[in-house]
Amino acid sequence: MKRRKKTTRNSKRNNKPNVVLVRWFWRAALLMIYAVFLYQLWLLSHVLYWKHNNPPHSAFMQSRLETLEKQNPDAALKHTWIPYWKISYEMKRAIIVAEDSKFLQHNGFDYDAIQKAFKKNVSKGQITAGGSTISQQLAKNLFLSEHKSIIRKLQEAVITVMLETVMSKQRILEIYLNMIEWGNGVFGVEAAAQHYYGLSAASLTQHQATYLAAMVTNPRFYDENRDSRHLLKKKDILLGRLHSARIP
Repeated sequence: MKRRKKTTRNSKRNNKPNVVLVRWFWRAALLMIYAVFLYQLWLLSHVLYWKHNNPPHSAFMQSRLETLEKQNPDAALKHTWIPYWKISYEMKRAIIVAEDSKFLQHNGFDYDAIQKAFKKNVSKGQITAGGSTISQQLAKNLFLSEHKSIIRKLQEAVITVMLETVMSKQRILEIYLNMIEWGNGVFGVEAAAQHYYGLSAASLTQHQATYLAAMVTNPRFYDENRDSRHLLKKKDILLGRLHSARIP
């Protein structure tokens, strides 16, 4: 009987470290959940602020500037904000036709486009199509890195919901047109219009707008290859679809 009691006492002592580890695990887990929650609040505060105030830059712009500064310490981005009502009507239509034809219908996610992109990627065995909406692209550009991962995609979805809940479609499109990349160090439609045509985004014609919209998928490449056959072909396709676009 005495030996049994001794064994029981020893087993209790051996279990103590396990109990301590479990406690620390749950404390760490709770701290992580708390940190994630605070980060979401930080993101939401920016979305709320940018509903009425223009973001001076995006995470993607900062990343590109850091890359350019490694090559040239004096490098600077070309970026000028232009209000929604001053942006060419044709440019608004062109970007919607090119990037998100169902922009006014969906709640931030085009499930048909996502499904088609998934099937295409599976059939080719690699990621060749995205299916992201304008809202999703804006969420990524404003806050996230270029690194692709499941966690980043989930965070992108959360920010997309924030944008669609807080902002109007017009405001989302306004920020998007002012923040996306349009060439090597060129950001926003006003800088793009000046860079490629030497005029304001307010004056862009159908042909100019569809050309710029066709560049969005690979702007740095097309900046260096402005007569690319693929670019010109895509521009003509967008021009033919322009009549179907509906803008906020």
